[in-house]
Amino acid sequence: MQIYNNILETIGNTPIVKLNKITAHIPATVCVKVEYGNPGNSIKDRMALKMVIDAENDGRLKPGGTIIECTSGNTGMGLAIVAAVRGYKCIFTTTDKQSKEKFDMLRALGAEVIVCPTNVSADDERSYYSIAKRLATEIPNSIWMNQYDNLSNRQAHYESTGPEIWKQTDGKITHFVVGIGTGGTVTGTSKYLKEQNPNIKTWGIDTYGSILKQYHETGTFDPSEIHSYITEGIGEDIIPQNYDFSLIDFIEKVTDKEAALMQRRLAVEEGLFLGNSAGSAVQGLLQLHKKFPLTKDDLVIIVTHDHGSRYVGKFFNDEWMREKGFIN
Repeated sequence: MQIYNNILETIGNTPIVKLNKITAHIPATVCVKVEYGNPGNSIKDRMALKMVIDAENDGRLKPGGTIIECTSGNTGMGLAIVAAVRGYKCIFTTTDKQSKEKFDMLRALGAEVIVCPTNVSADDERSYYSIAKRLATEIPNSIWMNQYDNLSNRQAHYESTGPEIWKQTDGKITHFVVGIGTGGTVTGTSKYLKEQNPNIKTWGIDTYGSILKQYHETGTFDPSEIHSYITEGIGEDIIPQNYDFSLIDFIEKVTDKEAALMQRRLAVEEGLFLGNSAGSAVQGLLQLHKKFPLTKDDLVIIVTHDHGSRYVGKFFNDEWMREKGFIN
């Protein structure tokens, strides 16, 4: 019998699926690694489990403790599942631009959710970063996981995502494409893949309003680059410690509208009901092909982070899309 001891043992080993219609004009083989196969329906389950285990092992997380995290939803979902299995409480801070579905799912898993304003700086006392940090100092036997600077984040992908992709492609991958946010997925996965073959190209996908592309290219942090954006799950207004920008070959920006439209195309044309950042990642690949033409010998793997169910009230809702000017 194949019986798992608990749901955490099902994290990872997600499938790679070839795109057909959307990338028909590209001579390369273009595939997506479908991370919604994880129990929390996102890639963040991988690092959530790793952060908790590492915190247990070094004594920062004690029995009956409270896990505190600032999250756009998916990391919180992963942590909530781990907490349910291993016996912890959860408090999550998030921003008011995230979908209602994310808040409801976190609460369904027993977490307390605190919704904070989006349009404030990271060091503002009202930001979801600041409130999470403060709560960890006020609540006894608690820990702020801080996925941005917690290096267990990128280590999780070095240990799991990277080796999986290498094995699943028989080492033939030539390009790794991923939406970038905390830096864990792009850094950990790229480090492993480039250790196997330094010629593999890593392309990060950013959004307008985020600081990451400019920082990668210039090494400067220009606050004037930062403004609010609709795209969920990628982009940053800080530079997390999980980044090793030397592992990223190029960063491409995608607009909110193009990301949303591609997200819907993936569902209708490929049968892939994916999250908003997947729209950014696939659209980014199409834009990058124009700058760096792919050949028939290339094998592109795009990581798609989460499931479309997170976004049925927004990007898959025609009325909402019309309000944003994304469709007529």
